[in-house]
Amino acid sequence: MKKYKRIVLMTGLLSLVFLLSACGTKNISADSTGIWDRYVVYYFGQAIQGLSFGNVGVGIILFTIIVRIILMPLMHFQTKSMRKTQELQPKIKALQAKYSTRDQETQQKLQEETKKLYAENNVSPYAGCLPLLVQMPVMMALYQAILRVPELRSGHFLWLNLSEADPYFILPVLAAVFTFASTYLSSMSQLESNTSMKIMNFAMPVMIFVMALNLASGLSLYWVISNAFQVVQTFLINNPFKIRREREEAARQIRERERALEKAKRPKKKRK
Repeated sequence: MKKYKRIVLMTGLLSLVFLLSACGTKNISADSTGIWDRYVVYYFGQAIQGLSFGNVGVGIILFTIIVRIILMPLMHFQTKSMRKTQELQPKIKALQAKYSTRDQETQQKLQEETKKLYAENNVSPYAGCLPLLVQMPVMMALYQAILRVPELRSGHFLWLNLSEADPYFILPVLAAVFTFASTYLSSMSQLESNTSMKIMNFAMPVMIFVMALNLASGLSLYWVISNAFQVVQTFLINNPFKIRREREEAARQIRERERALEKAKRPKKKRK
């Protein structure tokens, strides 16, 4: 049942992304009204143009990288919180097995023991979500600036007409590849795989690929740079290969200690 709830949650998040992407389709200018359009999306567009140096594609790349760098401390905090939560999963499952009865008293005891476990390990199960709440409006404002500021939809970059879809499908493919790489690398650091993560690993790249086929290549360029940066960031602050090696080493040390204890308990045979 819990797996199905996770799938429903992920589906809801994907639907929210689509909804936010569709919100507001009018062009943004200095005459736009509303706090979001006039003071957020408009100034994001102005910043991109200021970094363009005569080429809008360069501005999109530079501003996307700058925003990602600014958000890195939040991402690092989120990653650490999620990793701590993942490390506690075996203990949480042990508690769930211990208090498996569905009566109200037992379930209340399970909640109390789970909260106690989190508190003892200085972990908040919701801490990993807080940075995401900050990041989403920022990334959506960047997305909508590229989508809704006319100056950012015009111009050329390399072989691209930024107002039209990539005719050679290079950006859609790259966007899908980097999206898959970022989600897959993140899932590798988890102690246990789950259905919702497996679905996300494949659903997100497909969604990005299909959207990139039909939308302006300026948006595809943003997706490529953003997800490529995410891949690099994952290797820097949440390298799954390093995490796996650390876990294997920790497990090896535990096995050695257990063998040493077993050996110490065995009585030594007296020599004749």
